[in-house]
Amino acid sequence: MTAPPGRGPAEAGGISGADGAFRILHVSTGNVCRSPITERLTRHALAERLGERRMGGLVVESAGTWGHEGAPMEENAVAVLLEHGADASDFTGRELLDEHVIRADLVLTATRDHRAQVISMGHSAGLRTFTLKEFTRLVRAIDPATLPAAGSPEGVVERAHALVQAAAALRGWLLAPSPEADEIYDPYGAPIPYFRSVGEEISSALDPVVTALTGVPAHT
Repeated sequence: MTAPPGRGPAEAGGISGADGAFRILHVSTGNVCRSPITERLTRHALAERLGERRMGGLVVESAGTWGHEGAPMEENAVAVLLEHGADASDFTGRELLDEHVIRADLVLTATRDHRAQVISMGHSAGLRTFTLKEFTRLVRAIDPATLPAAGSPEGVVERAHALVQAAAALRGWLLAPSPEADEIYDPYGAPIPYFRSVGEEISSALDPVVTALTGVPAHT
């Protein structure tokens, strides 16, 4: 399958536009730093855990609330992705549109403000929109034995839907220890060491999420 223009070859592993796909949308401000890093690290981790065949039901995308439409990823973001072994090629920034939120089954944002902006767009987004760190906290509290097995692309999609529903049900019970606990701060314009720290922060937050989605722990 040919990937949509500007989104890169990794999305070809999903079934974009086909019924039955589960779409994960990562949102930040400019869609040139945090959300591209999160998008490509998610794809990389899913491919490592599931292989290309079983991740066929998942589509991972990103956009920005003030997206730099058509802009390339920041060079330091590219460097961080390469250091993590992830694909940084063929990326083009885009502004968050209603259609992105409508199609998404799970929206993961960098900050609480981004989450609020997505929810304010409507489209019944509230039950499927979380900050990344919030979602991490919630999925850690979910018993994986209660989720469907992910033995096929269809199983992966079913498990992903069940995970989002379970996380939404827990949201009022597992609050952040502080407002800052759910934030991933913007590295735009910062030197590479700060980008690396943000990359590690994102990678650490993604690990339990990808484990919960796939039922496969990270390779050690």
